[in-house]
Amino acid sequence: MHAAPSRHVLTAAWCVALLGALGGCATAARTPSADPAPAAPAATPATQGAPAATPVATPPAAPAAEAHHEHHMAGAPAITIPAGARYTEADVRFMQGMIAHHAQAIHMSRMAPTRGASARLVRFAHKIDLSQAGEIVLMQEWLRANGQFAPDTSAWRTMTMHGMLTAEELAKLEAARGPAFERLFLEYMIRHHEGALKMVADLFATPRAGQDVDISVLANDVETTQTAEIGQMRMMLTEL
Repeated sequence: MHAAPSRHVLTAAWCVALLGALGGCATAARTPSADPAPAAPAATPATQGAPAATPVATPPAAPAAEAHHEHHMAGAPAITIPAGARYTEADVRFMQGMIAHHAQAIHMSRMAPTRGASARLVRFAHKIDLSQAGEIVLMQEWLRANGQFAPDTSAWRTMTMHGMLTAEELAKLEAARGPAFERLFLEYMIRHHEGALKMVADLFATPRAGQDVDISVLANDVETTQTAEIGQMRMMLTEL
């Protein structure tokens, strides 16, 4: 029988194995190749022979202050926040984006009387029209009073916010008639309202945003009103 290896020999063997494992991990961490590193040292990198990986340019994650800023406005001036202001860039972008968001909802609502919708749906769509048109005026006045660019009601054609319809979806809604229009209108408007709620949630999740009294009141009104309307539209859907 062979003599058992001494404790010192075993310890040395474990050290060599551990160092080898650590070296392999370090190589794997530096080399994005799926192939294992060669056992013997080589003058060329372990990834030679495989096509060089092309770095993928990953855009940096948007800061919280811009989480809800999906829109773009051609020709709009840069946002400048004066020193000491109680509002932030996120507040300005929220107001500008919500103008476009509301304007598309109004455009959708004004289709109802000419698409064979029921009297109930026409009344509901008219309510959306009136309430959101009034809020657009308030948002535009706030922006102008604070020296910021105020989009007009055509902004929905060039800005994209949470829940807004695509051109293809709008065309589908415009082509629908009767009960088909009602169902599509309700489904689309529920999603549209949910997008507005997401914009409000993103605003209040942004550090220092939503502190201005006018913005806070308007954002909370949007949340309260549109949450109630979502419930009403879901009930109307079940009755079609």
